[in-house]
Amino acid sequence: MARFADMFIDPDADPRTDPPTRVDERATIAAFLRWQRDTLELKCSGLDAADLARRAIDPSSLSLLGLVRHMAEVERGWFRRVMAGQDAPPHFYSDTDPDGDFDRAVPEPALVAEAWDVWRAEVAFAERFVVQAPDLDVTGNDPWRGAVSLRWVLVHMVEEYARHNGHADLLRQRIDGAVGQ
Repeated sequence: MARFADMFIDPDADPRTDPPTRVDERATIAAFLRWQRDTLELKCSGLDAADLARRAIDPSSLSLLGLVRHMAEVERGWFRRVMAGQDAPPHFYSDTDPDGDFDRAVPEPALVAEAWDVWRAEVAFAERFVVQAPDLDVTGNDPWRGAVSLRWVLVHMVEEYARHNGHADLLRQRIDGAVGQ
């Protein structure tokens, strides 16, 4: 168990907002997703470009910066392409470089700023889409699954962030010994 001093933030100063306990389904899922998004941002806070780009262990290309870039692509894929039906090509990977979001996550401050800008823009688009959707039964077309509901996408996004935030915990601990909750 971590000592309190090793926590990367005093629990009383945690900037995340706990999801409300008595709201409707959309607000509940959106709040849990917001908490997960905020967690990724928190896990990366206070680190420079070199720390954010530090790899987990050879030969893995997993890094906190790679996770930010990856989650920007995940947000873009599910909300712009699948749910909104937009032609929104990827920012950080391509058909010829399918792992570019991780492989090209290098310690350059401009690249870090770009990653955060893209991630924040994709999150903002997703949040607007969710607010404007008439209900959670709105569907989009996933090329592999067919029709998927907004409800399914939101729950999947909570799962996707939760999984990667577990990776972020380990990466952050490797960088500076800080652990979180």
